[in-house]
Amino acid sequence: MKIAFVGKGGSGKTTLSSLFIRHLAATGAPVVAIDADINQHLGAALGLDEAAAAGLPAMGEHLPLIKDYLRGTNPRIASAEKMIKTTPPGEGSRLLRVREDNPVYDTCARPVELDGGAVRLMVTGPFTDADLGVACYHSKTGAVELCLNHLADGPDEYVVVDMTAGSDSFASGMFTRFDLTFLVAEPTRKGVSVYRQYKDYARDFGVALKVVGNKVQGPDDLDFLHEHVGEDLLTTVGHSDWVRAMEKGRPPRFALLEDANRRALRALHAAVEAAYGLRDWERYTQQMIHFHLKNARSWGDERTGTDLAAQVDPGFVLGEGVVAPA
Repeated sequence: MKIAFVGKGGSGKTTLSSLFIRHLAATGAPVVAIDADINQHLGAALGLDEAAAAGLPAMGEHLPLIKDYLRGTNPRIASAEKMIKTTPPGEGSRLLRVREDNPVYDTCARPVELDGGAVRLMVTGPFTDADLGVACYHSKTGAVELCLNHLADGPDEYVVVDMTAGSDSFASGMFTRFDLTFLVAEPTRKGVSVYRQYKDYARDFGVALKVVGNKVQGPDDLDFLHEHVGEDLLTTVGHSDWVRAMEKGRPPRFALLEDANRRALRALHAAVEAAYGLRDWERYTQQMIHFHLKNARSWGDERTGTDLAAQVDPGFVLGEGVVAPA
């Protein structure tokens, strides 16, 4: 199951995504956590110290390896250099599985031990001064999009992505790559403005969206969220002494998280489980192709000197049961 956490900067989406990752790990489920935010705070939220977080390998720096592995023996892709971030899989492509070991995980993922279990953590890498005026941050998240395009995940296994803040997520097709998107919103006008943008942009793509109200302090805050997001409001999270201790680098055992916040995490988990029954791999594959052709026309063909539309395998549908080459 693929889950995204989105929201405006400062909404608490990284904190909420880290709590949900801890919750899933505590159930014993396999989890791949991905930090696709420009600020790269997920490692710290999962308990890594500053040096360990800074030492995580950046996916963007290993894009040639990722492309070469995922290309496999796909005859429609001449070389890894001809792949772009939206290149879809086809016959002969290698796929990623949550529970396996592979060169992509070996190179780009690192285990993070939590008191309820362990997860694999992958990061896009930070936006640096060298990138200013030269590259767009979305070129760094391209490695994440490519991996999601080649991910054949099943029930009771999870990929949780902490997305870039605000509406920047719509600069690529990655916003359609998830079974469920949790939008973290504060009970303020700015807090719900990103919800309105996301709702409008996602409407035509059937994106499943649920709102998690954060920093909710009383009935007035709850009424405000109900007024502005309606039935999309799934649950709310209030003040947490556990989170405050975690942010100071001294998190208690996860079992000591407040009961109200534990119930909120269980509500998120139940919503994800319910989303599994709504999966449509055909639609998922067609959306992948849609954004690939869009990128091909706008810049990909010119940059690669290739007709990237020819990379689309019309008979291929990604799914849990697809058998890929070793």
